[in-house]
Amino acid sequence: MPRWCHLAGLLAVALGSSAAAQPKRAGGPSGVLSPIAREQLCVTNGVVSTLPGGELGIDTASSRAVVRFPTGSSAEIRFRYLGPSAESKPLASGEMRRQIGLKLRAQDTCNMLYAMWHIEPDARIAESIKRNIGKRLHEECGAHGYVNIKPVTSIQVPRVLPGESHRFRAELHGTDLTVFADERLVWKGSVGSQVLEFDGPVGLRTDNARFAFAYLASSPGGDRRQSGEGTCLKSPGD
Repeated sequence: MPRWCHLAGLLAVALGSSAAAQPKRAGGPSGVLSPIAREQLCVTNGVVSTLPGGELGIDTASSRAVVRFPTGSSAEIRFRYLGPSAESKPLASGEMRRQIGLKLRAQDTCNMLYAMWHIEPDARIAESIKRNIGKRLHEECGAHGYVNIKPVTSIQVPRVLPGESHRFRAELHGTDLTVFADERLVWKGSVGSQVLEFDGPVGLRTDNARFAFAYLASSPGGDRRQSGEGTCLKSPGD
């Protein structure tokens, strides 16, 4: 079970006096998400398998995937952390980090918005934009173009331990991003107008950890047409 201690009080303090004026939906996730099956995922890096119980599974040092068809800009991953992966691979920065996260507006491996839940060595929520306009392959952009985003509101999340189950959700409305961990608001802020320069479906990312999970995504609104529909380009990383 999630270990939330005093988070409701901390969130109330962080929101300040404006909290009372927030609509009720601001306190929790909104909108309907639909389950995504394994065959509906384009796995661009690593391996995503179907477990005997019907859950999806990851046991590779680096895994990346996007939904194969247009989606909205909200997604959720319901995961059980199974511990470190058999092999480990440092990030481009050299850090050995274990994490799980969501991709939003994932046009390609060079342009997307990330919402990540760090598991080790730190325990926190981190948001970043990877933006390399005019580039779409890892060979073209590598690990360049990342910009970390500072929240207007955020609270500390608990350290995720092996065997624990959690829910992680991100909702992007225009340039406003809200992130929920176990249905509690843990990050809120504007990601800036740069996120509107690219578009694509939602997806997921993991590093150096094993998971059993279910993935859910929202439907696209209006006449939204995303680039890359129907394609699945393999890439060594994001």
